[in-house]
Amino acid sequence: MSKHKKKTYQPPRWADKLLQHFCSPELVEEILGDLHERYALRAQKVGEQKAKKQYVREVMAYIRLSNLKLSSEGKNIILMGILNNYIKVAGRNLLRHKAFSFINITGLSIGLACCMLIVLYTKDEVSFDQFHEKKDQIYRVTAMMTRDDGIKKLGGTNQIVGPSFAAEVPEIASYTRMETTTKTLRNGTDNYNEEVLAVEDNFFSVFSFPLVAGSSKQVFSELNTMVLSENAAKKYFGTTDVVGKTLDLNFEDQFESFVITGVAKNPPQNSSIQFNVLIPFKFGRPSDEESNWVGFHLNTFIVLNETASWMDVEPKFDQVFQSKAAEELKLMRERFAFIKAVNFKLQPLSQIHLDAEYGASRNGLTAGSDPIYSYILSGIALFILLIASINFINLTVAHSLRRAKEIGIRKVIGGQRVQLVVQFLGESFVLCLLAFCAAILIVQLVLPTFNELANKQLSFTYLLDIKLISGYVILFLATGLIAGFYPALVLSGFEPVKILYNRFQPNGKNYLVKGLVVFQFALATFLIIGTVGIYAQFNLLTNKDLGYNDENLAIVHLGNGDYELELNSMKNDLAKDVSIENIAVKYFGQSGTIGKINNNETDIKFDISWIDEAFLPMAEIPLVEGRNFSTDFPNDKTQSVIINETFAKEAGWDALSQKNPIGQVINYRDEQLTVVGVIKDYHFRSLRESIRPILFKNGSGDLWIKLKADQIPLGLDAVQKAYEKVFPFRPFHYDFMSTINERRYAVEAKWKEMITAGALLSIFISSMGLFGLAMLTIQRRTKEVGIRKVLGAKVTDIVTLISVDFVRLVIIAFVIAIPAGAYAINYWLQDFAYRIELSWWIFALPGFVALSIAIITISFQSVKAAIANPIDSLRNE
Repeated sequence: MSKHKKKTYQPPRWADKLLQHFCSPELVEEILGDLHERYALRAQKVGEQKAKKQYVREVMAYIRLSNLKLSSEGKNIILMGILNNYIKVAGRNLLRHKAFSFINITGLSIGLACCMLIVLYTKDEVSFDQFHEKKDQIYRVTAMMTRDDGIKKLGGTNQIVGPSFAAEVPEIASYTRMETTTKTLRNGTDNYNEEVLAVEDNFFSVFSFPLVAGSSKQVFSELNTMVLSENAAKKYFGTTDVVGKTLDLNFEDQFESFVITGVAKNPPQNSSIQFNVLIPFKFGRPSDEESNWVGFHLNTFIVLNETASWMDVEPKFDQVFQSKAAEELKLMRERFAFIKAVNFKLQPLSQIHLDAEYGASRNGLTAGSDPIYSYILSGIALFILLIASINFINLTVAHSLRRAKEIGIRKVIGGQRVQLVVQFLGESFVLCLLAFCAAILIVQLVLPTFNELANKQLSFTYLLDIKLISGYVILFLATGLIAGFYPALVLSGFEPVKILYNRFQPNGKNYLVKGLVVFQFALATFLIIGTVGIYAQFNLLTNKDLGYNDENLAIVHLGNGDYELELNSMKNDLAKDVSIENIAVKYFGQSGTIGKINNNETDIKFDISWIDEAFLPMAEIPLVEGRNFSTDFPNDKTQSVIINETFAKEAGWDALSQKNPIGQVINYRDEQLTVVGVIKDYHFRSLRESIRPILFKNGSGDLWIKLKADQIPLGLDAVQKAYEKVFPFRPFHYDFMSTINERRYAVEAKWKEMITAGALLSIFISSMGLFGLAMLTIQRRTKEVGIRKVLGAKVTDIVTLISVDFVRLVIIAFVIAIPAGAYAINYWLQDFAYRIELSWWIFALPGFVALSIAIITISFQSVKAAIANPIDSLRNE
């Protein structure tokens, strides 16, 4: 308490006691000191009476919320009151500013929904094969073949590999093998094509596929036994109570009866191993194991001891292989000079799904997935969420002027900066909570469509996983903080004096807001560039001239075997049918092999297939040299071959070497084959691959039929009757070659749709944000627009004035997106041997789209402001 040398002035004691009673002890001493000092000075100037009145008023002013002395219960009550006030203010702001609330909630909910879907997708991808009890001990035996052209990874082995390694490597507890074959299955008088998986007796001991009927140790105790999945049991019998019933399988045109000894639960969707019908591995196989090591037609899995390390086991495989297969490997090197070495490796079961290098879609294993898809989807979802968060930041900061007085008043009455930060963060979390709830609804609505695009069977119940719930809580908190932290800091830092005296300019040049607008439009334009690039490449894949005519070309699959008599019978029956243009024979696939040319001095790798003399004319594949196969040349069946242009070039039989390919001899498996014709190159594989050398022999295969375009159903009906006449116990199955070609690019088609959806969402959210910013800009410049109109500005001048700044930002974003988009498209196109050139329009079109959308969005608001009556705006100002 200050003292005057001549006279001591004493303020009212009751006022001091009142202040001490209510004020916090940490503050009371400092407050009283200041009050007493001011009281003494005032008493000297205006007298004690007036000084006392002013003193009391100042004491009462200090008894406010921020200075109160409270118990813990009182503090909780006050805090609850503050929290309640924050919620009310947040709710009022959301309702008062509906447009901004809609933009923020819509953008954030879409971004959060995308993140939820991608988390579901990724969770499913990494959960594959995790349900097996021995998952950490199970490994697939793989092979790496070192060749002249690099290393080829193979997921299969021969029969001998499993038992040989198990006998020689002590760390192996057990092994199991499986192989798929397509069989005709007969149930009564009905025939079906069915994928049958042959498995070892210990299949259910190694893998955790529970049985709903039967004993896992006894189901394959007899040779002619069978286990069905629940789906297969219901398909063939309408019930799962099928133990003891029989089904017949066709082996070499003879039906064998199998007794059903068990029913297995359907394999989970996230299992690499899928099956419907299981039979014993030993059925139809000789009792002695095959002796060849180099062959890759089945899957071999081993179970290691719990203490064994697979990295220690792998080197022992090479030792066993070298000791047991040295002579075979030597012969293989002599026969196929391009093979340098073969090494066996181990692949953990849990890695099979996400490691497509070894191939997975064989022998009970479903096709694997490339992890890059998860990265791409995650990137798109993150982009969309970032764009939505940027909208929130920009709109909140730009909207700050309309809340400036509220902030100034709160500060004047004692509101501290930390309280304002908490308030605005609270509003951010309230908005994020609403967006989060909306996102859950969006996920439920779009999940069926997403499953179709991603080829998944995801369920909303996946979200109930504890780890996922924790992840979503973190996502919610992170989104709330990212979207609300910066605006909270900016708004809480406003100076109340400048605000209340209307001297406050909240944005200035506002480089951050402009930078964020550039960033979000750069992301959106980047996705549009990617979409245009994918569309252009997909258009090339589906419309490129393949070198043959696949329209109305049907293939009736006959499978492996010599069906020359049956084919001749069908061709005779169909020859006079008016709905059929042509009939030919060709083995559907082709297999890679090697032969010798130039007097056995040079090795050449090529694909081999079999055709008859009618195939080339029917497929409209032209000959460039020589002749076609013909019945006029009896030796064509055994000694003549036709090659493609690529074969001739790689063999050196072209104009440069002045060697005519016609008459050249190819040594293939000790056969001397003479080239009688050269066909123009055509694409018999996917356009991801370059055209390879191919050699055609004259032989048997599948039935290929050219149907008349206007009589396809009649033609197929005639083909089915002819087929069932010679194959009465086989289901009729056909494919159109055009459909097969389309299926080759099914993955690209799915990704085209998903990237398009991401691009549309990103540009939609960005445009909403731009719409909101344009609205706020116009509201802030209402007086300026009114004055300019009074001074004679035209509508186009006003629109240009308001739009030019935003258009400039979008152009900058486009310039930034070009190199990033070019790099991404180039990277993706590396997988295709035949790909588009990056033309200027691939970048110009996305730029035009982004700029057009931005101009339309801004113009909607700027035109509205430009045509408004300036008197109204100036009166309001």
